[in-house]
Amino acid sequence: MLYNPIMSLSLGWLSAVLAGFFTVHVLQKLCFPYFWRDLFFLLKVIKYGAKLEVFKLTSRVVTVLDRFIQQAQRIPDKPFLLYEGSTYTYRDIEERSNKIANVFLERGNLKKGDSVALLMSNEPDFVCVWFGLTKLGCSVAFLNTNIKSRSLLHCFNCCGAKTLIVGADLVECLKDISASLQEDSIQIWALVSQSDHTDIHPLLDHIAAASIQPVPAALRAVTVLKTPTLYIFTSGTTGLPKAAVITHLQTLKGAGGFWAFGGTEEDVVYIPLPLYHSAASLIGIGGTIEMGATCVLKKKFSASQFWNDCRKYNVTIFQYIGELCRYLCNQPKGVQDKVHKVRMGVGNGLRQDIWCDFQNRFGEIRMCEIYGSTEGNLCFMNHIGKIGAVGRSNFFYKVLFKYDLVQYDMVKDEPVKDERGFCQRVKKGETGLLLSKVGATSPFFGYAGSKQLTEKKLMRNVFVKGDAYFNTGDLMAENQEDFICFKDRVGDTFRWKGENVATTEVTETLGLVDFIQEANVYGVEIPGNEGRAGMAAIIVRPGHSFDSKKLFDHVLRDLPAYARPLFIRLQEFMDMTSTFKQQKFHLVQSGFNPATISEPLYFLDYTQKCYIPLTDSIYQSILAGERKL
Repeated sequence: MLYNPIMSLSLGWLSAVLAGFFTVHVLQKLCFPYFWRDLFFLLKVIKYGAKLEVFKLTSRVVTVLDRFIQQAQRIPDKPFLLYEGSTYTYRDIEERSNKIANVFLERGNLKKGDSVALLMSNEPDFVCVWFGLTKLGCSVAFLNTNIKSRSLLHCFNCCGAKTLIVGADLVECLKDISASLQEDSIQIWALVSQSDHTDIHPLLDHIAAASIQPVPAALRAVTVLKTPTLYIFTSGTTGLPKAAVITHLQTLKGAGGFWAFGGTEEDVVYIPLPLYHSAASLIGIGGTIEMGATCVLKKKFSASQFWNDCRKYNVTIFQYIGELCRYLCNQPKGVQDKVHKVRMGVGNGLRQDIWCDFQNRFGEIRMCEIYGSTEGNLCFMNHIGKIGAVGRSNFFYKVLFKYDLVQYDMVKDEPVKDERGFCQRVKKGETGLLLSKVGATSPFFGYAGSKQLTEKKLMRNVFVKGDAYFNTGDLMAENQEDFICFKDRVGDTFRWKGENVATTEVTETLGLVDFIQEANVYGVEIPGNEGRAGMAAIIVRPGHSFDSKKLFDHVLRDLPAYARPLFIRLQEFMDMTSTFKQQKFHLVQSGFNPATISEPLYFLDYTQKCYIPLTDSIYQSILAGERKL
C-alpha cells in the first residue's frame, strides 16, 4: 500500500483533535463535574427571567391567574385538583371562581385594590376564592389557621382588610373575636348555607345562584410586576405575625420552580402542606398551573396515608418540609415502600440523615431543596440533588444574584464589624450570616402596614456606605464545590413542626401570666426531631410562686401548638449581653438535660394538663421518642 502523506496528516490532525477533546472532557469531569448541569439549569432560569423582563418592557404582565385562565381554555377538561376522591377540572375551578367573583362584585362592595382576608383550610374552595377575588383585582391575605385571637385581630390591621372569608370548619374560631371584628367594621362571609350568627353572612347559596360568566378582564389587569397580590404572614422578631407583601413578580418566580427542576404537564403533584404558606400556594398551586399539570390537594398531611395516596393518584412529584420526610421514615416498614411512581420531591429543611434514610427506604427519589423565605429577595435551588445542600452556586449565579456570608458572633448575637464598622466576609467553607443585596434586580418588598418592620429586616452600610442588604437571619456555609448548606438560625426566630416561632411573640404572651416577671424564649434541639423545640427561662415575680396548671392553661389558650414552650427553666436572674439584650446562646447550648442543669426544669404534659417536673426518666423517654412533643 502506497504511503499517502495527506491522509496521514489528516489522521494525525483528527487524532490530535480527539485527544484534545478527550483531555478537556476529563479535565472538566475532574475539575468542573457539574459544569453542564449548571449551565443547562442556568439557561432555564435565564429563559424564565427573560419572560419576566418582557413583561416589564411591554407593561403587559401575564400573571399566574392569567396563566390559569389560559390553561382553562387550552385544557378545560383536564383534572386540575384531586381532593378527597373528587376531581375538579380546570374548567370547574375557572367557573366556580367566576361565580365567587360575581357574588362579591354584586354583594361584597369590593373594588380593585381592596384587601380581603382568607381563613380557610386546604380545600378546592380555597383556590376558587383566591382566584375569584384576584379576578376582581383584590389583594388576598392568607391567614394561618393556627393563630389565636390576639394575633388574628392584629393580622387585619396589618393588611387593611375589611372583609373576611372563612371556611365552614373554622367559623367557630371566630367566636372570641367576632365582636371586635364588628367594631372594626369587618364584614364576615362563611362558606356555609346558613349561619347561626347574625354577623356572619352565608356564602354557598349566593355562589350556587351566581353566573359563571367571567367578570371584566380589566379588573384583574396588571401593568406593573411589583403590584402586590397577596399577603402571607410570617413570624418574625417583632412578636406578632408580619404580613409579607407578595407581588406578582414573586408569584411568577415561585410558579417556575417545578418547571425549572424538570416538571412537565404529565406530572401529578401532591400538596400536603398548608396553602396559607408560600410553598404550597406559590410553588405548589402556581407551579401546577405553569406546567398545566394536575395536583392532589390534601386537607392535612397524614404519614399513614401518604404513600397510599401516591399510589392511588399516580403521584410523580410531592412537596415536603424536612419534618414531613422524618414522619414518613418513622412509619412501620412495608413491602410496598418502593412501589410508587414518585420521581421527585421539592421542598426545604431536609436533614442529611433523614435524606439518606428516605432514599434508602423509598427509592432513589430526586430530592430538590429550595431555600428562600416568604419575604426574602434570594432563592437557592439544589438542582444537582446533592445530599445535605440547600442550594447550588457558581460564578454565573453570583453575577446575577448578589449575596454574601459574613462573620457572626453567636455570643454577642450580632455580625462582626471591622474598625471602620463594616462586615467581614467569611472564607470558603466557613459559616456566616447570609445577606442578600437589595437592588433593582433583587428588590425587597417588606411588610404591609409598617415601614419600621421593613427597615428592621435590612442591614445598611454593610461593606460600603449606602449599600443595603436583606438579613436572612440564617447561618450558612458554602463549600469548595459551591454547594450551600444551612447551619442554624440566629436572632429571635426558630422552626418547630414546620412553622416559624417568633420568640418575642411567645415572650409577650408569657408576660401576661401574673406570676411571671421576665421570660426568655429560645429553641433547643431534640435528637431525632427537625428544628428546635420551644423552651422558656423564666423568673417568678417576688411574692408569687410557679403555677404549672395556670401556665399550661394560658399557653394552650393563647398560643398555637407549635409555639408553646415544651420546657420551662426557672431562674433567679437573666444573663444579658453588653447591649442589654437577653442572652440566649448559653441557654441554647445547655439544652434541657436535668442531669447537667441545677435549676428546676418542667415539661409540657398534655396528659396531665400541666407542666410537670422534668425528671431524668422523662428526659430519657423524650430522647427515646416515647413522649408526645
